[in-house]
Amino acid sequence: MIQALTKQVTFDEFIAWYPESSDRHYELHDGVIVEMPKPTGKHSEIAGFINGSLFIEITRLSIP
Repeated sequence: MIQALTKQVTFDEFIAWYPESSDRHYELHDGVIVEMPKPTGKHSEIAGFINGSLFIEITRLSIP
């Protein structure tokens, strides 16, 4: 379920608010903090593939 907080916040306020060690993901949409659902199915598969490909290239090119 997606939940939104109703108070308008700035980007700096959002960064200051964002929990460091949270298992949840939040995004800022037009000044509103929105809790995003965990990726599932095909989306998760594609994200994993992209992350793996980037990791391989970063390692191959010795990029920090």
